[in-house]
Amino acid sequence: MIGLLRRLVRTQKRRVKVAVDVVILLFSLWFAFSLRLGEFWPEEIGRFWWLFLLAPALAIPVFFQFGMYRTVVRYVSSTTVFTIGKAVSLYILLLVLLTVLIRNEGIPRSVIVLYWLLSLTLLLGSRLLARDLYWWFQRQQHPPVHAIIFGAGRAGANLASILQTGRDMYPVAFIDDKSKLHGDEVSGLKVYPRSKLDKLIKQYGVEQILLAIPSASPVRRREVLSYFEHFPVRVQTVPSLPDLVWGRASVDNLRDIDIEDLLGRPQVEPDEQLLGQCITGKSVVVTGAGGSIGSELSRQILMLKPARLVLYDASEYALYKIDKELQGYLSVHRAELGSIEIIPFLGTITDENTVTAVFRTFGIQTVYHAAAYKHVPLVEQNPVTGVLNNIFGTLYAAKAAIDAGVGTFILISTDKAVRPTNVMGATKRVAEMLLQGLSDNNQTTCFNIVRFGNVLGSSGSVVPLFREQIEQGGPVTVTHREVVRFFMTIPEAAQLVIQAGAMGTGGDVFVLDMGEPVRIYELARRMIAVSGLSIQDENNPQGDIAIEYTGLRPGEKLYEELHIGDNVTTTKHPRIMRADEAALSWPDLLKLLEKFEQACIARDSETVRKLLEDAVVGYTPQCGIQDLMWLEVHAGVHPVH
Repeated sequence: MIGLLRRLVRTQKRRVKVAVDVVILLFSLWFAFSLRLGEFWPEEIGRFWWLFLLAPALAIPVFFQFGMYRTVVRYVSSTTVFTIGKAVSLYILLLVLLTVLIRNEGIPRSVIVLYWLLSLTLLLGSRLLARDLYWWFQRQQHPPVHAIIFGAGRAGANLASILQTGRDMYPVAFIDDKSKLHGDEVSGLKVYPRSKLDKLIKQYGVEQILLAIPSASPVRRREVLSYFEHFPVRVQTVPSLPDLVWGRASVDNLRDIDIEDLLGRPQVEPDEQLLGQCITGKSVVVTGAGGSIGSELSRQILMLKPARLVLYDASEYALYKIDKELQGYLSVHRAELGSIEIIPFLGTITDENTVTAVFRTFGIQTVYHAAAYKHVPLVEQNPVTGVLNNIFGTLYAAKAAIDAGVGTFILISTDKAVRPTNVMGATKRVAEMLLQGLSDNNQTTCFNIVRFGNVLGSSGSVVPLFREQIEQGGPVTVTHREVVRFFMTIPEAAQLVIQAGAMGTGGDVFVLDMGEPVRIYELARRMIAVSGLSIQDENNPQGDIAIEYTGLRPGEKLYEELHIGDNVTTTKHPRIMRADEAALSWPDLLKLLEKFEQACIARDSETVRKLLEDAVVGYTPQCGIQDLMWLEVHAGVHPVH
């Protein structure tokens, strides 16, 4: 029967609905008389034969007007309940008015009340029954993945309701740590404590656990995930609260577990005064605004109500994406945020004249310089391009800031600038020294540097790579079993950058507290576990995913450092430190820049590497020029070997 109905076209389905409703209306009217008069077929019905003609003739047009026949039965929801309630109530009211107008006496008032209740109940019940039968049939034809939802709050209830009207995944129970909910039902599903998880997995053949705790703290999420790692199930989660607030996702957009969830740490409340000091009411520019850090900086800056926010990026698509997101958020929250001018500017940071024009034209007061090439192996293979972007791009932005009278300039730097073993880290250290030198030689702009390690989920990071490898069935590639890295979430890093920049007095190098270092092998193991898979190794040859070691990449270290010397002091923020580090004198920097410029014009990669080695204290390249040289052709100039 259901298969036959599915093959009907829309108009045929609508006729079936109308026919069913007519039967329900006639049955309800007869049953109302029967209940009121206590007889199966009361004689009085014969007096009101015309009512059995009038009822459906009046009801069906009203129901059409309320859109009852536009609703797709399999997606009947609470909105449908209210629609049917309003339609039936209006119809009964019109019926009563018509019977009064034709002055027909003798219809018991209780019959009208019973008719209203019966027709409302049966019309709604028929649709709910049809919906449930449809999805039951679908689940018989295509058995869904059985899932348990952790978190019986609002997000969990909404998720359960959505999944119950789908065929790919079906929730069978809730797990929640609140004892007062144990034994209760939410969205028709019983709530159990954690201790019942193993039993429920075996009883229902559960393959998936869904975390519905979007507002939980990072520490709480980490604890919950650690518990689930011991069960042979895949773990997914609803988006985080910031994603829901910004409209980047909805509660039904399930995603795989991110490293942020696995490695979350306690949050520290930000200093509101520091957050707004360089932003609120000011004209702010973010270079590299479409990148991982730049885009999050832009989001947080918008929330702090600048007068103007200029988004500067060389990538057209990245710039379009962040501009569209911010404009959309601003249009929804304009009453709260006020009138903020958002200006997307497409341009490269190596175009000195353009950067200067932008800073002057828009009266920039604060610069967050996040534009940089950061992918270690690529910059290692393209050292001239790395120098042009990371060193000269920073120089041009800094000179433009002085020329435009910018008050504060914050450089986003990296832990790879500390005793670097690669070109990327060395170029970032030179960029730091440039700002330290400029800070001593100008009275206009306060230059500050904020240095931190890896951010979770950034482009080119290990986490998306691991996820892709797991989805493809492995193997997961780790460079070295003992390699460790610091990790920080992008939102936390951006928030700390804003606060650190406000504390600077000129030439300061701020170092963010990255927490405990993480073994990349352990990270890979945990990501495999929360995917519901097992590691294939000598102890478990039948496992799902193997972990392979590929060796350290060009310029890569086993571990990273955040400061060069031991001269590190605390600040008033518990997660921001200040490092006192020596730099080249400004005259020496000018000579170095001249040599870099000549080498870049000649596309002389070997000289570029030699200059970096001479200029940056502790720079020890891990690979030779002969191992990495790529052809770098520029304006017909032959590459230097």
